[in-house]
Amino acid sequence: MKSNASLEQLIESLRRLPGIGPKSAQRMAFHLLQHDRDGLAQLGQACSEALSQIHHCALCNTFTEQAVCETCSDPQRDASLLCVLETPADLLMIEQTLTFKGLYFVLMGRLSPLDGIGPSDIHIAKLVQRASNGVVREVILATNFTNEGEATAHYLSETLKARGLTVTRLARGVPVGGELEYVDAGTLARAMLDRRAT
Repeated sequence: MKSNASLEQLIESLRRLPGIGPKSAQRMAFHLLQHDRDGLAQLGQACSEALSQIHHCALCNTFTEQAVCETCSDPQRDASLLCVLETPADLLMIEQTLTFKGLYFVLMGRLSPLDGIGPSDIHIAKLVQRASNGVVREVILATNFTNEGEATAHYLSETLKARGLTVTRLARGVPVGGELEYVDAGTLARAMLDRRAT
């Protein structure tokens, strides 16, 4: 088949999605072109609108269509609690638990020196400014429990404690419904170390 620049561009665009390799991108492109041209048009329009309408919240850095997102604008939220997350997807997960009534700050990444990602790449200066506003009393570090997430939490903890803030970290351990024989040793060890009174 002769080269088709538009098709190749579509395939390359789909490859940018996480977990999508060349074959999957090619299958998606052919499916959309052959079986769902309306869906392809809708996808293109949605991408274009998202690109022009969605930007970062001026306060918490998550995605929003307004200057300040709905959560930051909510007067019912406890402004003395600030939960720090890596991504907007993490924020949605915490919100779904219906247990946190404070505010958020989304880093849009995590420290990863091997990938060349440092403090200035993940909005740490903006976080420190937000946390030092005189209203925030506790910063909850809810970065992921990966090596990079732990390094980010450690860096943030040291930086924020130096400014007199109380810094806490999400608890970790055995998942709800988990059976001990199937839990990995690292998780079980952390659960033992972080045990609490009943």
